Amino acid sequence: MPPKRNFPSIFNAIQTIWMRDRSITEVIIHISNALALMIVGHLLFSYLTAEKVIAVFNTVDSSILYYVLGGFIAQMIDGALGMAYGVTATTFLLSVGITPAAASASVHASEVFTSGVSGYMHLKFGNVNSKLFKTLVIPGVIGAILGAYLLSSLEQYAGYIKPIVSVYTLFLGAIIIRKAIIKRQEKKQLKRVGWLALFGGYLDSIGGGGWGPIVSSTLIASGRHPKYTIGSVNLTEFFVSLASSLTFFAVIGLGYLHVIIGLILGGVIAAPIAARLANKLPVKSMMILVGIVIIIVSLRQIILGVPKFL
Repeated sequence: MPPKRNFPSIFNAIQTIWMRDRSITEVIIHISNALALMIVGHLLFSYLTAEKVIAVFNTVDSSILYYVLGGFIAQMIDGALGMAYGVTATTFLLSVGITPAAASASVHASEVFTSGVSGYMHLKFGNVNSKLFKTLVIPGVIGAILGAYLLSSLEQYAGYIKPIVSVYTLFLGAIIIRKAIIKRQEKKQLKRVGWLALFGGYLDSIGGGGWGPIVSSTLIASGRHPKYTIGSVNLTEFFVSLASSLTFFAVIGLGYLHVIIGLILGGVIAAPIAARLANKLPVKSMMILVGIVIIIVSLRQIILGVPKFL
């Protein structure tokens, strides 16, 4: 007769979890999560009234399939390359007529879910450098808020902003191709990491993406360990996306909820497929292809927007 196994009681398990030592990074994350839940709860009960939800869903038509497709494509690329979700989705939304502010707001709202899960998994597996995370998070959030507020305030100039944002996505497309081609880069010591995070958060809100390609690429090229750099930058991205989304919603409202829902649905569908194909696709060729597509679409938006300045 097999011996009986003594399983700890639920009370003992909870007590063990509660009494365990926590790092400063974990404490900051838990406090930030609590504050974020309070803010999101306030926004939900303040803005997502039954009448507004019904009105939004009444405006949903077959066009949501475009946004589902955009979310699917962006997540497939991000799942294969580990980057370029924001710039791909933003480029797609701009090409179907969404304004720059609405495109960036929608992309960041959908990214809150994906970056939250990604950041938590990196934290769980010990891929986060607490010192680097604390250096990045506050400047990154400030930059995201400034960029989102500026882009939302200039919404009436969307016709002029769209080609400018396309110049930025064109630049990101070139960065993606460069990362695929150049294997070895000269390592340079980077001292002002906070300013890099501020700049990356600002441009991320303005262009709807680019936090990862700008911040991660710069830090890794300066000699930072790729594992801890990617983990810390991914965890910080959750707070950057959340700050950007809340700023956009406070200024322009939730009129583009159907775009967000489409992106999330497309991303959810693509996530398991991308995870399965991630190890089978030629990453270098994919990065070059994605960079070329982003450059072509961005050039089209720039050409269409040139008459606005003439």
